[in-house]
Amino acid sequence: MTEEQLPPTAQLDRFSRTLVRGRPVAVELLWIVISTLFVKSILPGSLHRKVLLRLFGAKIGPGVIIKPCVNIKFPWRLTVGAHAWIGENAWIDNLDEVFIGANACISQSAYLCTGNHDWSAQNFDLLTGAITVEDGGWVAARAVIGPGVTVGRNAIVSIGAVATEDVPSGRILAASSVLLDKPRILRPGASNGPSK
Repeated sequence: MTEEQLPPTAQLDRFSRTLVRGRPVAVELLWIVISTLFVKSILPGSLHRKVLLRLFGAKIGPGVIIKPCVNIKFPWRLTVGAHAWIGENAWIDNLDEVFIGANACISQSAYLCTGNHDWSAQNFDLLTGAITVEDGGWVAARAVIGPGVTVGRNAIVSIGAVATEDVPSGRILAASSVLLDKPRILRPGASNGPSK
């Protein structure tokens, strides 16, 4: 193929920074420093993380547990319901709003990504979409949730799965990105270990 016959490529020099960051640069810089020292740190405990996130505009319900080494880009675009858990090394890349419902679980190293790019546009336009994990939803370890996705009430995105579309309430998305034809049924009372 000659140079003239090759398809056009992205023109990243034409990228336009259209993201509205939501706070002044000074506030964002202060958040980066505070977050690095106290939120992303290995220091144990949730209290200091919740206090700092609230100071920077996050809405955090009672009984929330936030483990060490959590990365949250913009706390002012984060809402977490009562008794939710956010596990170690979870990354909430919230260029857009992220809503985590009550009793929802974001497990270790899960990635909630609200931003993407228009791969059909030569200038690679930024696209964002809010993410919602409804009450009782579980985003398991190393799972990825894409922009605009809703994980329904009591739904599960299993270990390593990638959710690019909504996961209906009470359903399970397997790591192969196949929606299992199996409902999530919660048993009352204590667990007797994993079920088969």
